[in-house]
Amino acid sequence: METQEQKKKDTNKIYFLIAVIVALVGLNVYLFMQKNKSDNRVVTVSDERTALQTELEKLETELEQANNTGTQLSDELKAKDEELRAKIAQLRQALNRGQLTAGELSKAREDVKQLKYFVTKYTTDIDELQQKNAALTVERDSLKTTVTTVSKFAENLSKQNDSLNNKVKAGAALKASNIQIIPLRVKSSGRETDVSKASSTQKIRISFTINTNPIATKGMHDIYMRVMDPAGNLIIGEGGMFMANNQELQYTYKTAIEFSGEAKSFNLDWTNRNAFEPGNYTVLLYADGATMGRGGFTLR
Repeated sequence: METQEQKKKDTNKIYFLIAVIVALVGLNVYLFMQKNKSDNRVVTVSDERTALQTELEKLETELEQANNTGTQLSDELKAKDEELRAKIAQLRQALNRGQLTAGELSKAREDVKQLKYFVTKYTTDIDELQQKNAALTVERDSLKTTVTTVSKFAENLSKQNDSLNNKVKAGAALKASNIQIIPLRVKSSGRETDVSKASSTQKIRISFTINTNPIATKGMHDIYMRVMDPAGNLIIGEGGMFMANNQELQYTYKTAIEFSGEAKSFNLDWTNRNAFEPGNYTVLLYADGATMGRGGFTLR
């Protein structure tokens, strides 16, 4: 009996030892598996952090490229640019802290997703701004071209108008024909006689006909006369100035006639204050800012 009980006790001990060994083996297996899971989790977290950092660098590069377009940003886009840069710096600081909890990692992932959306929206706004600027540039250039064309057209029209005005003005100016100049001597009796010697000549009479001109101004017209001596010098009479043929000239004698639009003959007498000299003389008549006619006479 004692022998069987002893055997029974020994058997129970063996079973107990076996159970303990099995439990220890199971515990070791469990701990080993947990360790492997922990290692894999650390690797996964590290990989995700690297991926997020890479994504941040990519977003920052896109942001830099958007800002290097040379486009003048609005105040709203400038504020968005500063906001995005601050967010990138904040996320990079969080990722650089080291180990992240699952919650921090999940939040970082969401923040990067939102940041990616805002950067895409930001670059899209920059592209739209560039397109608007390009359209405005084209519109401005087109407007410049139009203004230049209109200016040239107005300039040409002004030139044509000036030319037309000049033609009308020239056409309205009085013109003389049949100009004859007669040297005269006035006797003590007041009687006038034709002469040909310089020593006998006291004055000249200029006879001419004003041609018919329906567009000429009806009424009084100033007539200016310039007498050139044989040396080609102007004989100074009254010595006043007048404008003719776009230049200022000095006249020898000035008078006025009345013109009605129809052809009419006139006589102008001019007495020389000084003695005449032998030679060829030239007489120029002006009216309405233009040359009206010319003639000449010779004295011996």
